[in-house]
Amino acid sequence: MTIFKTFLKVLNKCKVPIILYTVFLIGFGGFNMQTSDNSTNFVASKPDILIINKDEEKGITKNLIDYIKNNSNIIDIKDTEEAVNDALFYRDVNYIIYIPENYREDFLNGENPKIEIKSTGDYQAAFSEMLLERYINVANIYQKNIESEEELINKINETISKQTEIEITSKLDTNNLSKATFYYNFANYSILAGCVYVICLILSSFKEEKIRKRTIVSSMNYKEYNRKLLLSNSLFAIVMWIAYVVLSFILVGNIMFTTHGLIYIINSFIFTICAVSIAFLIGNLVFNKNAINGIVNVVALGSSFLCGSFVPMDWLPDSVISIAHILPSYYYISNNEMVADLEVINYDTIQPILLNMGIILLFALGFVIITNVISKRK
Repeated sequence: MTIFKTFLKVLNKCKVPIILYTVFLIGFGGFNMQTSDNSTNFVASKPDILIINKDEEKGITKNLIDYIKNNSNIIDIKDTEEAVNDALFYRDVNYIIYIPENYREDFLNGENPKIEIKSTGDYQAAFSEMLLERYINVANIYQKNIESEEELINKINETISKQTEIEITSKLDTNNLSKATFYYNFANYSILAGCVYVICLILSSFKEEKIRKRTIVSSMNYKEYNRKLLLSNSLFAIVMWIAYVVLSFILVGNIMFTTHGLIYIINSFIFTICAVSIAFLIGNLVFNKNAINGIVNVVALGSSFLCGSFVPMDWLPDSVISIAHILPSYYYISNNEMVADLEVINYDTIQPILLNMGIILLFALGFVIITNVISKRK
């Protein structure tokens, strides 16, 4: 009880920087989630295409041009090589189609005339190439069996007008799940930074010479002393965790009332326990209060960047991911990513998540054991 009372006195003495720092982290986490673009909707866009036609615009040639016009934005540019190349360079067009002379006649005679193209090489150009190849492939198939140009055009139009119906069978609220994942991924930094900053600040007060000497000469065992101090520091961490969870209900919405939301919350609680043990270990190693800010940047920012808190794991190099395996943040963030993809929740699907949670707890246990060894030596 004496340690807990002392902890509260120290906490009260440092309440101004602690409150400001905690509110800043919580507020920044909420603001960062709100300003992020988590839209998963796909909206098709038409590419900008320039058609340079050297054939007569009739028959199969006209039908090809009409097809391209219906599926793209046709751009008019002065018909000079310099103007065309400039338009391509400055991305005024994505794709240029050169229809050669006598294309219609040569095509109907089965000579398979070649259409020259130029492109920017981006995704819009790839879509343009897909449009052109689709028409040519269909036209070549029908040309071998149909002699009438009118019938040939009708068959081509009938085939290319067919659209595939897509039915979404997943019932996951992907938009809100991605918001929750982003929010709790960012919480890796906020929880870790908050715990390290506050706990190290408090423990540095317990390391003052007078207090440290009184502790050493007391009858209290160092394990009991560490346990009570760890539990006292956990009180602050739990309060901060609760604030984060409450904020997630406000910012993320109804998804937090589902089983997915419950897993996010449990996962963050287990990581908070680990963050307390990390901060407790660092607090027993550091005596200088001025060094705390630097330690926060190294520990919290470093692990967040390496483990995908700020940048999605899929974008990180394999070498970085390999290094991240030695950090508990990796398993915490991996769980958040897996929760977002869970369509059916049962023991088999959440087994990898439970395994990661167990690994995080093992990290926490390891940090506590190391802290006790250090305390014993001191």
